[in-house]
Amino acid sequence: MYAAGTVIAVGLLLAFPGPTAKRVPYSDFKQMVRAGQVAEVVIDEHRIRGTAKGSNEAFETTRIEDPHLLEELERQGVKFTGETETNWWSNLTAWLLPLIAMILLWGVILRRMNPGQGAIAFERSRAKIYAEDDVKVTFADVAGIDEATEELREVVEFLQNPKKYTNLGGRIPKGVLLLGPPGTGKTLLARAVAGEAHVPFFSLSGSEFVEMFVGVGAARVRDLFAQAESRAPCIIFIDELDALGKTRVASPFGTHEEREQTLNQLLAEMDGFDPRKGVIVMAATNRPEVLDPALLRPGRFDRQVVVDRPDIRGREAILRLHARSVKLAANVDLKVVAARTAGFAGADLANLINEATLLAARKDRQEVAMEDVEEAIDRLLAGLKRKRVMSQHEREIIACHEAGHAIVASLLPGVDPVHKISIVQRGYEALGHTLQLPAEEHYLATRQALLNQLAVLLGGRSAEEIVFQEISTGAQNDLQRATDLARSMVAEYGMSEALGPVAFKGRSRLRFLDVPGIEPEPFAEETARQIDAEIKHLVVEAHTRASGILRERRAILDAVARQLMEREVVEGSEVRALIGQPSSTSQAA
Repeated sequence: MYAAGTVIAVGLLLAFPGPTAKRVPYSDFKQMVRAGQVAEVVIDEHRIRGTAKGSNEAFETTRIEDPHLLEELERQGVKFTGETETNWWSNLTAWLLPLIAMILLWGVILRRMNPGQGAIAFERSRAKIYAEDDVKVTFADVAGIDEATEELREVVEFLQNPKKYTNLGGRIPKGVLLLGPPGTGKTLLARAVAGEAHVPFFSLSGSEFVEMFVGVGAARVRDLFAQAESRAPCIIFIDELDALGKTRVASPFGTHEEREQTLNQLLAEMDGFDPRKGVIVMAATNRPEVLDPALLRPGRFDRQVVVDRPDIRGREAILRLHARSVKLAANVDLKVVAARTAGFAGADLANLINEATLLAARKDRQEVAMEDVEEAIDRLLAGLKRKRVMSQHEREIIACHEAGHAIVASLLPGVDPVHKISIVQRGYEALGHTLQLPAEEHYLATRQALLNQLAVLLGGRSAEEIVFQEISTGAQNDLQRATDLARSMVAEYGMSEALGPVAFKGRSRLRFLDVPGIEPEPFAEETARQIDAEIKHLVVEAHTRASGILRERRAILDAVARQLMEREVVEGSEVRALIGQPSSTSQAA
């Protein structure tokens, strides 16, 4: 409004200019001065304005550099003054243009944040809204997580037939929290619930609530629930809930007040909306231990459904689901592939099938063969194959190192069987690898099995010492893994004879993420020294065991290393044949 008024005023000034003075040449002006016809003048940078004696007629002329002008004016008794010229247009544009630019920039920002919404866009929810017919995912598209699927089928019944439960005096759950590692299908399950129930689906991430402007997140929560209630029954899905719902703590350094206000508004909305309307809040997280307890109490997220990594049958079902549109060769056995992909989540298995398809296409195949699937597994487990020029001596060290791992793993009980040994460089630093695949699913590990695993990890370094009487840097990763395993045995599992059945670390890892926690050490320095000494004892003992096994079978060690030098890849069954193990063990692998 002010900018428009200013523009109008400027226009009026330009349209109705004030009275104009008579223009005279500078030579006539000098003659008027000499004739005593000038009463007074005003001199500025570019012109001279004055009035004539007697008639008081105004005149002006262009100023010319004249060093004697002031002397003549004084001599004729003409009153003169100086004036700095003011460029009103420059002054006007100096503040008007930045103001207009700021207004335009602000409008562009608002429109980019939510086109066509104006200033109120900050407070609007950013949820993606899918209508009843837009969600095409159903439970038929979900495999390998049967327990979670069955738990959520009841939610579908809540949405389709709520009176079945309310007539008995029951209450429809307000919230369902999906817990599990990344890639296990939590978001897919939420979409499948909406697709089965044929209800609108509001989807957004927890980070989309939190903004730098105070109060915006809380306003978005209110707007989200208002939209959901107007379209009930429906599902609100909040992915990565931990970005919004972290535990509120009192800190001397202050907290993120905006995030806490947003969380408080979410808690209030979940308490306040009527469950009979059929609005169900679903959320997913892989860090449930950091969530605020107020979110997890009954009345908010009533149900917590664990979506874990699939077992061997679940992996096979997921592989068949993703392979429906892929042309597989007759030699591809998905049961074998499922057995060789222990620990893979649903996203990993989908990526495996896609990688195998890309590898087959690269080789101009018409179908995806088993060797393409095997190569895809190696790429996902060990990394991309690299071709580097390496000296013969270094190749011998790597072959001996990997042979040591394989022989110790093949001779000790309770250790995953060796599937393949390779000295092909893969990944970032892997100069070779020994691939072990479990014969069956493991959910527990005994102390002896962990001690055997320690010996396997140190088998490579022991082989180098035996063959070359020297050690290399190739065992760096093995030493790190062995030390971490020994530390867990001593400080977490209570498997140390010296320290006894005590857990010194507590909950040191995030529940669904293999990431160490940041809790301080809850023990004294003397205890820390004892823990370090016991860790060293376990590692040194495992190294001694591995060295003893390999010294007794030096000929087998040399034979396996020689085959690796010749062929670069040796199957685990060949190693077991050299050792003299029965064929049943080979079949189990």
